[in-house]
Amino acid sequence: MKQLEDIRMILVSIYGEDGGQKALKAIVPLIESFPVQKSLKSYQFSEKDIVLITYGDTIEKDGEMPLSTFSKFADKYLKGVFSAIHFLPFYPYSSDDGFSVIDFHAIRPDIGDWDDVAKIGENFTLMFDFVLNHISSKSGWFKNYLNGADGFKDLAIEVDPSVDLSGVTRPRTCPLLTEIEKTSGEHVHVWTTFSDDQIDINFESIEILEKMIEVLLFYVKRGASILRMDAIAYLWKEIGTSCIHLRRTHDIIKLFRKILDIVAPHVLLITETNVPHDENISYFGNGIDEAQMVYNFTLPPLLFYTFLKEDSSILSEWAKGLNLDSVRNTFFNFTASHDGIGVRPLEGILPKEDVELLAENVKKNGGRTSYKNNPDGTRSPYELNITYVDALIKKEGNETDALHVKRFLASQVIQYSLPGVPATYIHSLLGSHNWEEGIRQTGRARSINREKLNFDRLEKELESPETFRFRIYTKYSEMIKIRRKQPAFNPTAYFEIIMSDPKVFVIKRACEAQTLYSITNISSEKVSISLKKETGRSDMEDLFTGKNMMTDSVGLEPYQCIWLV
Repeated sequence: MKQLEDIRMILVSIYGEDGGQKALKAIVPLIESFPVQKSLKSYQFSEKDIVLITYGDTIEKDGEMPLSTFSKFADKYLKGVFSAIHFLPFYPYSSDDGFSVIDFHAIRPDIGDWDDVAKIGENFTLMFDFVLNHISSKSGWFKNYLNGADGFKDLAIEVDPSVDLSGVTRPRTCPLLTEIEKTSGEHVHVWTTFSDDQIDINFESIEILEKMIEVLLFYVKRGASILRMDAIAYLWKEIGTSCIHLRRTHDIIKLFRKILDIVAPHVLLITETNVPHDENISYFGNGIDEAQMVYNFTLPPLLFYTFLKEDSSILSEWAKGLNLDSVRNTFFNFTASHDGIGVRPLEGILPKEDVELLAENVKKNGGRTSYKNNPDGTRSPYELNITYVDALIKKEGNETDALHVKRFLASQVIQYSLPGVPATYIHSLLGSHNWEEGIRQTGRARSINREKLNFDRLEKELESPETFRFRIYTKYSEMIKIRRKQPAFNPTAYFEIIMSDPKVFVIKRACEAQTLYSITNISSEKVSISLKKETGRSDMEDLFTGKNMMTDSVGLEPYQCIWLV
């Protein structure tokens, strides 16, 4: 079987000839025992692919399990709008709001069970988090490691603290190594990239690799059609290197992809790599051997900058480079997530002073800035912690920003017009403001964008036209419903950036069935542009208003968005 030979070659690349053969013997039974999936066809992207990102307990109701409450909310407010639900880690955890997993195979008992997840999967494609770089120090696996149990002795990465690790790329400011004591009394230092509670997993161990493949296949059995590989860039460690984007990290992704191509080719892999654009897209591999999707991490901070400066020039130039060689790959476009707005992807695009300008604006709007340690001992901004809704506030003093809703929605229209699969964080859909109380409760800046919402109060706001949430949700969901019907928005459809007035962002999307022009005024001023030369037509219909517009003079109110067909 050629596919098994391909897997063997990948394993040899990772572990050498003898190790590769040993790993193959461990993995083949997992593949052969996996139940046949309903569909053995590779996934085909569609304009109907729209993802909602949420925690399993973002919406709560007294006397109900949160996953059951979310199911009711989804039936009423998400059906016909979103095609997929991305549940951030809903496993038992000890810290980092779910990303320090205690048990990969369980659902948190305080939010529901696997039956609740399956029920939601009846109406939506499911996307799970595959937290594979690290595991909780409170997990059974780590306790087995501490006890020296068979199969777990090599779970953690032990390093002599005298070794020079100054060249390792750091996403956090916490110590890279953590001292722990084993049951035997031995003291060792283990690798902890993200915190002392998040123990990095040692993929040099074939026994650990086998266990992680079992987790991968378990999620597929539980209904996952998309798997988000969390913090994947840091997976493989090699002393003397930066320990980011290493060849063996890419080999592990290729291995997972090959296994899924055999047992569940409909399942998509997406890499979460908050790094500059060229590094990010390296996880597409050759177009068919690694991830099908990568997070478009440059988009959130660059779009924020565009609206802050009211100038689309840099965004337009960057967007020209979003072409991909393979129709089997596409971007995962988002502006907000459970984390903040990462600024590392702006390296090489914006000067440091402009990144500092973003940080200053975030502070003015009630947000925070998180920093990372650099190899030279300095610190630099890593992430802006603020809801995307509040990032786009523009006001002087205490004066109300009358254009806030229009500006925020305009940013989302641009996101939804770019090539790729769009994803919306639930707090963006619901128009959530900064959650200051969350920061006070946890002491963590990221909590500002992770508020828990009461279902009854939320429903009341979504049904009341005078509320901010109603104004955001209603317009946002209407925009998505229109988009889902346009074949030109297929993630792999042709696109072209049209440079006109710097206060306007224009992108052409086209397929055999349709040509569409998305036009967004990113400024607080009225603007008029001509598109007659580009369209070859004197008038076209705006999908948002249903009205015909003359293409020789397209007039736009502040932050107005138009989809011309």
